[in-house]
Amino acid sequence: MILAGTDFHGDEEAIRRFGSKAEEVKAEVLVICGDITHFGSVQEAKDLLMLLVELRLPSLFVPGNCDPPSLVGVDVEGAYCLHGKYRSYGDVTFLGIGGGPVSPFNTPFEMTEEEINDLLARESERSSINRWFILISHTPPKNTKIDRTHSGKHIGSESIRRFIRQRRPSLVFCGHVHEADGTDKIDGTVLVNPGPARHGKCVLVWLNKEIEVQLDYL
Repeated sequence: MILAGTDFHGDEEAIRRFGSKAEEVKAEVLVICGDITHFGSVQEAKDLLMLLVELRLPSLFVPGNCDPPSLVGVDVEGAYCLHGKYRSYGDVTFLGIGGGPVSPFNTPFEMTEEEINDLLARESERSSINRWFILISHTPPKNTKIDRTHSGKHIGSESIRRFIRQRRPSLVFCGHVHEADGTDKIDGTVLVNPGPARHGKCVLVWLNKEIEVQLDYL
């Protein structure tokens, strides 16, 4: 079973509750979809991730747009940054992409659609996929229920949507749009935005004959 959370924004108590939830539900893998810090440093991100290391569970994360770009490639004693990387456990293959699309807010880690597309295209050529293929992204795909702001604007990524339609992952975890927690689908791919962990939200996912999703609270 996978426990996923996103948008902690530097809230240490939310990280601790996330760890407690993992123990309570007997999670096998932890997924963090970015914005670990709130415009914080690499050291702050590492300190927060270290709070999960003692659980001795595989922890996979991508940086969010409010995290420093230098967090890419940083692994913390069992917490692995998957930005532009694959990692497999049993019959599940994970691929990660962090950051956010270019925005008017000039947040620390933003990527153009071309950069997102190029990274996903390059990594897609490098690895064979197991039975389950899961994309961990900070940014949701564009024009879905999980990328829509309060004003009704869709602020997800066109490149991530294109990748989903081309590569058909089993499941996509994402975050970024706090008010758009929930689930959706693109073709047969299940999309999940747990909602911000700093507001007590998370999601549990079971990979059985079908994917089972339960939106939950920390």
